[in-house]
Amino acid sequence: MSLANHRRNNYATRAEKKKSPFMPELSPELLALGFIWYLAFLFSTTCHEAAHALAAKIGGDDTAFAGGQVSLNPVPHMQREPWGMVVFPILSLVLTKSLFGWASAPYDPVWARRHPHRAAWMALAGPATNYTLMLLAALLLRLGSAYHWFRMDGTTGRTDFPTTVLGVFFFLNLLLGTFNLLPVPPLDGSTGILLFMGEDRGRRYLDWLRGNSYTMLGLVLAVFAFPRIFGPIEATVTDALLPGPLLFPLFRTLFGH
Repeated sequence: MSLANHRRNNYATRAEKKKSPFMPELSPELLALGFIWYLAFLFSTTCHEAAHALAAKIGGDDTAFAGGQVSLNPVPHMQREPWGMVVFPILSLVLTKSLFGWASAPYDPVWARRHPHRAAWMALAGPATNYTLMLLAALLLRLGSAYHWFRMDGTTGRTDFPTTVLGVFFFLNLLLGTFNLLPVPPLDGSTGILLFMGEDRGRRYLDWLRGNSYTMLGLVLAVFAFPRIFGPIEATVTDALLPGPLLFPLFRTLFGH
């Protein structure tokens, strides 16, 4: 019987402003936008968890590799977390116009205790992948804007399909990377801070973390603190990376304002 634990990453994002809290009116345009958000979530979380699994394998832990998670195929990840990657995201989109979900990758806690710094790199690989996807989306949006590849609807002021997809990937991955870097369990940041500790101190920290049930407390703190933290980060990164002419049409298309 192998020693394995799991890293759980919780994700929350808004696909669009809602007028009523439950069962909002679903227009074809809104359904199409929700489908884009969900596919972006599925791909981004698959990349996130595959990065965890690959970093662990490089560091000497084959647990996730043996489970088939060093892969961009979403099926192994969905089979591991069907509720977090399929049921809850779809239900939350349909019921509230928001998207909530999670995913996880297995790892060996004995390996992590033996190699705290390798465990930290494993944890940080997921958010780093999200930021990479965000930067790729921003680069394509800037190129498209500069070379006039994209079109806006003159009547509604909304973006075309390629711009919308890239915008979803940009905002979603900025959110995923930032949320998971919060240094509270069970998020990646709570293990990533091991890089700033010596090996012995890191082991004592892991023992303390695992010896206490801080998961629910950490999630509550993250959910309440994140909006205050993310707003200024989103504004700064958006202004720095996205072309100005696309900002208003993207916000209007993705968030309804």
